[in-house]
Amino acid sequence: MSEPVEYPALYLKRGEDARLRAGHLWIFANEVDVIRSPLNSFKPGEVCAIVAANDKPLGVGYVNPHSLICARLVARGLEHPLDASLLAHRLQVALALRERLYPEPYYRLLYGESDGVPGLTLDRFDEVIVAQATTAGIERLKLEVEEAVRRVLNPRALIWKNDAGIRELEGLMAYADIGFGEPPGALRVREGDVEFVVDAIGGQKTGWFYDQRANRDSLAPFVKGARVLDMFAYLGAWGLRAAAMGARKVTCVDASASAVKLIERNAERNGLAERVRAERADAFDYLKALREAREHFDVVILDPPAFVKRKKDLKEGALAYRRINELAMQVLSRDGILVTCSCSYHMPRNALLDAVQKGARHLDRNVQVLRSLQQAPDHPVHPAIPETDYLKGFICRVLPAA
Repeated sequence: MSEPVEYPALYLKRGEDARLRAGHLWIFANEVDVIRSPLNSFKPGEVCAIVAANDKPLGVGYVNPHSLICARLVARGLEHPLDASLLAHRLQVALALRERLYPEPYYRLLYGESDGVPGLTLDRFDEVIVAQATTAGIERLKLEVEEAVRRVLNPRALIWKNDAGIRELEGLMAYADIGFGEPPGALRVREGDVEFVVDAIGGQKTGWFYDQRANRDSLAPFVKGARVLDMFAYLGAWGLRAAAMGARKVTCVDASASAVKLIERNAERNGLAERVRAERADAFDYLKALREAREHFDVVILDPPAFVKRKKDLKEGALAYRRINELAMQVLSRDGILVTCSCSYHMPRNALLDAVQKGARHLDRNVQVLRSLQQAPDHPVHPAIPETDYLKGFICRVLPAA
């Protein structure tokens, strides 16, 4: 039997271990007994033993004295050090799920807390892994992460795409870099019958939004023969999938010039260029212009960035969701289909539906919810950590009031 690991102890106040024992992995600064374990005695990202007030160890994690979430639990008990071997084990467990789910190596390989490694995201593009560290603890463990990935997958390259805004809360700089291997250039991802070129370094997040794959898979009954408008299109995932499923005409709209060029490139490489048009525009302005021109579409897809990034932004963000959905309904044909989504954790599912309903009633329309949408299963939800359940949406039928 291995000896218990020895790390500096982070002591919790009395009663503050209840949430951790229930399954959560975060420790907030006001839960720490700073008399027994002053936070300023730890370095950002330092590995620590997390100990309850009664001196019973809860597990091993890492600490950042400068963050509101000042520590995260990675392993329960003190039997296993926080090293490449532990990370490789977590990665093998995560990989087993993805290989059951998907026939090809394109998926979110590891999803932070839900896969037992808080602060780490790994996306797989066949022989290239795109990694993102959002905490000081994972930043300090980068070499161990790389070793674990090599042990389990031995891919051609690993890219660190560390430019998420949340890193600022951890006191971390934004950058993108090659962890190992040669710069891969443009990456490719296959989804359904469509192959996309992805910009892992200059693109959004880790380059692709795997979380919407299952929702895009469900488009087929609604888009065949339809005229489709894909707003906030990014690389045209929704729009090109719709075209491949038989949509008659697709317009993809995004504010980024580079994204629009990649949409056109992706449409061309998949033989869809005759049915797919890409436009660079602000979504709100574009929908208003379509309304003025009395343009109508059979299907409108809304997959915007998060309008509610903080809890205090909920009121303003909910209004933005209502406005964009109302504008979308104004360019829908009679008996049209509205696909509406939110990736804002702080925007509850019922609040999104309420925004849709209020917009519909303002226009004297009726809405039928045909399908509820959520994140794909390679983004599993941790039942004790509601923050892991962020993506929500609906496929709606919009009818004139009669």
